[in-house]
Amino acid sequence: MFKKKKTSQFNTPYTIQSAFKKGNRWTKLSFLIMGLGHFSHKQIIKGLIFFTSQVLFLTYMLRFGLYSLSMLPTLGTELTGEKYDAVKGIYIQTFGHNSMLLLLYGLVTIGMIISFFLLWKANVCSAYRTQVLYETTGKVSTFKDDLRRYFDQELHKTLLFLPILSIVVFTVLPLIFMISMAFTNFDRHHQPPGNLFTWTGFETFKELVSFSGELGTTFWNIAGWTIVWAIFATFLNYIFGILLALLINRKATKFKSFWRLGFVLSVAVPQFVTLLVINGLLQDQGALNIILQKLGLLSHGTYLPFLSNGDWARVTVIIVNLWIGIPHTLLIVTGILQNIPKDLYEAASIDGAGPFTTFIKITMPQVLFITAPYLLLQFIGNINNFNVIFLLTGGGPASLEYYKATAGKTDLLVTWLYKLTIQYNDYNIGATIGILVFVLSTIMALVIYRRTGAYKNEEGFQ
Repeated sequence: MFKKKKTSQFNTPYTIQSAFKKGNRWTKLSFLIMGLGHFSHKQIIKGLIFFTSQVLFLTYMLRFGLYSLSMLPTLGTELTGEKYDAVKGIYIQTFGHNSMLLLLYGLVTIGMIISFFLLWKANVCSAYRTQVLYETTGKVSTFKDDLRRYFDQELHKTLLFLPILSIVVFTVLPLIFMISMAFTNFDRHHQPPGNLFTWTGFETFKELVSFSGELGTTFWNIAGWTIVWAIFATFLNYIFGILLALLINRKATKFKSFWRLGFVLSVAVPQFVTLLVINGLLQDQGALNIILQKLGLLSHGTYLPFLSNGDWARVTVIIVNLWIGIPHTLLIVTGILQNIPKDLYEAASIDGAGPFTTFIKITMPQVLFITAPYLLLQFIGNINNFNVIFLLTGGGPASLEYYKATAGKTDLLVTWLYKLTIQYNDYNIGATIGILVFVLSTIMALVIYRRTGAYKNEEGFQ
């Protein structure tokens, strides 16, 4: 009878609800004072860890946290400036609020509250687990037993703790901080500590996606070019990479290894070096224009505006990107072609199928099945392809048609975002663009990938 009752308690899930309903007085007191449930069972070290954590959290909240939360709705009201001291007859500098620090401290405090809640929950569940273990076996685990458990049965928690903590501190929190700026007026005119910025809700989003106004017109023009660039940069590299791989892989082609090595060398050279060299070659007074003048193909003083004319520059970046992207596709497709069973081609040849038919019916379905995720990844990557545009053209040529001349004809959304934040301090617009690009990329990736054969039929490749 005794064992049946205790086994029932032992099988009870260790949740806050079960701890509140079935916990003893020490377990329930742990809801208010962390560590009491462990102190009552002489688990001193574990109890001290929970109790100290609570004391530190309450100290932080009383000294900094409550003030940070109270300032979060307004992001400050007092400006930094000068105040005249009538007694001394001089102006004295006064230090006001810093909206950026208040926003950061407020978000950190919210993160601390969430972390403390998780620790509080762990404290209550651990206290209830200790109670049930004691009522069932008459013993409780020591601190050494807990350490041994975290290096044995729950080793995954030990190994993942620091990586997850690092991701939260160095990735999640900064992302939330940057996303928050999209809902403020933190721009070049509201720079702390001299000026304050405040919450504006979705005003920046409305301005940006509207088809009227300088900002909205600029956004849609650059967004349109970004999609056009991504389509051409992705599919031209993909198509030419496949054709080149087929050409090298065919039986009649000699020195296959030599040709592959030549294209691999272009990948081995750092991308930024290639782009900077080509940038110098294609300038109005660059080497290519000078060579064309020397050859008599251009008259003296004239040049081809590879980078100085908007339409020319857009075509130029697409063509230059072929040099960078085709070798990657070549290598991937070569591996696929070499692993397609030769029996399929022999059977197709016996049935009278020609080269074009075998390419459409055999080669391309196999290649597309394998490379569909890669193709999608390349498309999303080209939407955010900062290096090619920024290093080759810098987003230029500049245009007065765009918002406060902050963007150029070849700027993508990601390079425009960079300029708005780094060069012009329009952080709210930059954060808003970042959110919209993320949403666009995520939706496109999910929708397109779920329609690919690689997702629908994972076991279909033979």
